[in-house]
Amino acid sequence: MTRSIRSLLVANRGEIARRVFRTCAELGIARIAVFSDADAESLHVAEADVSVRLPGSAPSETYLRPDLIVGAALAAGADAVHPGYGFLSENAAFARAVVDAGLLWIGPPPEAVEAMGSKVAAKRIMDRAGVPVLPELDPSQITQSDLPVLVKASAGGGGRGMRVVRSLDALADAVADARAEAAAAFGDPTVFCERFIEAGRHIEVQILADRYGTGWTLGERECSIQRRHQKVVEETPSPFVDDELRTRLFDAARTAAKAIDYVGAGTVEFLVAHDGRFSFLEMNTRLQVEHPVTECVTGLDLVALQIRVAEGHRLPAEPPPPHGHAIEARLYAEDPAADWRPQSGMLRRFEIPGAHVGFAVLGASGIRLDSAVTHGSSIGTHYDPMLAKVIAWAPDRAAAARRLAAALAAAKIHGLRTNRDMLVNILRHDAFLAGHTDTAFLERHRAQTVAEPLADDEAHRVCAIAAALAQAAANRRDARVAARLPSGWRNVPSAPQRRRYRCGEAEHEVAYHTIRSRQVVLGAEDIEVVEAAPDRVVLEISGLCRTFDVARYPGLVCVDSSLGPVALVPVPRFTEPGRALAAGSLTAQMPGTVLRIAVTVGQSVAAGEPLLWLEAMKMQHVVAAPTDGQVTDLPVAVGQQVDQGAVLAVITTRE
Repeated sequence: MTRSIRSLLVANRGEIARRVFRTCAELGIARIAVFSDADAESLHVAEADVSVRLPGSAPSETYLRPDLIVGAALAAGADAVHPGYGFLSENAAFARAVVDAGLLWIGPPPEAVEAMGSKVAAKRIMDRAGVPVLPELDPSQITQSDLPVLVKASAGGGGRGMRVVRSLDALADAVADARAEAAAAFGDPTVFCERFIEAGRHIEVQILADRYGTGWTLGERECSIQRRHQKVVEETPSPFVDDELRTRLFDAARTAAKAIDYVGAGTVEFLVAHDGRFSFLEMNTRLQVEHPVTECVTGLDLVALQIRVAEGHRLPAEPPPPHGHAIEARLYAEDPAADWRPQSGMLRRFEIPGAHVGFAVLGASGIRLDSAVTHGSSIGTHYDPMLAKVIAWAPDRAAAARRLAAALAAAKIHGLRTNRDMLVNILRHDAFLAGHTDTAFLERHRAQTVAEPLADDEAHRVCAIAAALAQAAANRRDARVAARLPSGWRNVPSAPQRRRYRCGEAEHEVAYHTIRSRQVVLGAEDIEVVEAAPDRVVLEISGLCRTFDVARYPGLVCVDSSLGPVALVPVPRFTEPGRALAAGSLTAQMPGTVLRIAVTVGQSVAAGEPLLWLEAMKMQHVVAAPTDGQVTDLPVAVGQQVDQGAVLAVITTRE
C-alpha cells in the first residue's frame, strides 16, 4: 500500500533543508521549515511555504528537541518528516515519535536506526553478521601495546567527540574531552576506543533499499581527505578501488543492510588498508553530506528516491550504471593555518562563477553548488561552519579535479577566512592527482596544502597597489569639489599620496604620484597603471596585463585576480587612544563560551600549556600559552560568554 505525501517538514536547517526543499518543489510537495532564533533570516526559512519557530538558538534548545519538532509538524499539517543529516537524523526515539504521531518518517525503520545508533552495538551486530570489524577497546584497559588508539563518540559523527591518543598519559583527558564534546553535539556522552590506523582509506558505499526486498548499491565514495576526522574532499568512484575490491565492499554493504532489515537510503563506511583489507566503521542511517557526488555519476535524485520509498513505491530491479567522475569540496568558514579555527561574522560576498546554484543533478560537465549562504549572510557560532559544498562532474577524474580547482580559485568569498586555498591546493597536488589519498594526506602534505596560500607575498604587494589606486578613484568619484581632477593632483610637484594596508603580519605602504592624469607608483618600476576605477584596476606587470577586482567594506578590502585572492586591512594614519591591548594579551578568535580554566593569576606557565577551553560551533578549542611566562590577568570565568576579540588572559614573559 502506498501513501502520498502532500506536505513535508524538514527537521533541520541550512543547506540540507534547502536541498530537500528543492526536490519537494519539483514533486509538488509543500515545504515546512523549522528555525531557531539564530536562523530566523536564513535562506531555508525564506524558501519554505510554512515555517515554525523553535525558541532559542542552541541546538539543545531547538533542533535537538523531538517534542518541539513533532509538535511543529502536526501544527503545520505535515504528512511527513525528513531528518536531513546531523541533529536528530539518527535518533531512534525521534523516528518513533514521528511514526507514533501518524507521520511518515523519511528514513529507515526506527529499529534499524536504533541498531546502528550506537557505534558500539553496531560493530557487534556487524561482527555477528560476518562483516569485518576492528576490535572494540575498553578505555580503562588500554595498554602501551594498544597505542595509538582512536577515541570515538558512540552516537553521531562529523568528527565530533573524536580524539587520537598516542600516549597513556593523554588517554584520560582525551576520553573526558571526547565525552563532553559528544554530549554537547549529540546529547549522548558515550565513547569507545579502537586501534587507530595511521594511513587507511575511508571508503563508503551508498545503499538504497525498498520494503519489498530490492536493494541497490550505488557505488563507493572515497572520503579519505579529512581534517579533525571530518571529511573535506569526497569523490566517486574511488581511485583506489578496483573491480575485485568493489565487489567485496558491495557484498559487505549488502550484508550489513540485510542484518538490520534496512529500508531507505543509507551509507556503510569502511576503513580500507593499503593491501585491500577493510573493516566496518559505521552505518549512517540517513542521507550523507556527500550524496551529491553519487547523484552526479548516477543521474539519480536520492531525496526523491527517499520519498518514493517512504511512500511505499518499489525500486526498479537495478539502478542505472554510473558514468564519469564527481568530486565534492566542503567549503568551511575556518582558518586552516590556525588549526582550522572556525570563523564567524558577516559573509560580505559569496560567488562561485559558473556554478549551478539550484542543487541540480548535473547532466553534463559542470559545477554544482549546494549552499545555505549568500551575500550578507551572518555566520554564527551555534552551528557547523560549513558554507557550501562545491561539486564538479566531468567524464574523467583529472578533468573533474581541474574544473573544481578552477571554480574555487575564481570564487569571490569576502568577509571571512575560509579553507578555499587549501581545497585548491589539494585538488592541484600531484599526490591527489595520482590517487595517493588516505586519511594522513593533510598531515603528510601540510606545507603544500594547508600552509600555502594561493597568493604569495609578491601578490600581496601588487594587490595593495591595486587597492590604493581603486580607493583614489573612488575618492575622485565621490568628491564634491574638483571631482574631475585626478586624485592628489597638484600644479607643481609635491609629496606623493600614501596608503597603508596590513595583510596577515605584513604591512604594505603604497606611494603614488599623479603626473598629467597618469598615476605612477613609487618604488614599483615594473608596474604601469593601465586603468584605475573604483572597483577595477588594470596593471601591466613586467609586460603582462592583469585585472584586479576590488571590493571595499568597513575595515576590509578584498582584491581578486589571477594572482589569487587577497584580503587587506586599511591601516589608519593615526591610532585611536585606548585601542591598544596590553602586551601578552590573548584574545578570543571567535565568540564562544568558556568551558574550563586550568590556570590562576600569578601561575607560571610554559609555552604550549593549556590555559582555558572555549566552546564554539559545537567544538572545543584550547587556548594555550604562546610563550613561557606568568599569568598576570585572567578576566574571564567558567560559563562566561565572550565576544570575538575579548581578552581571555594576559601572559607576561619572565624577561
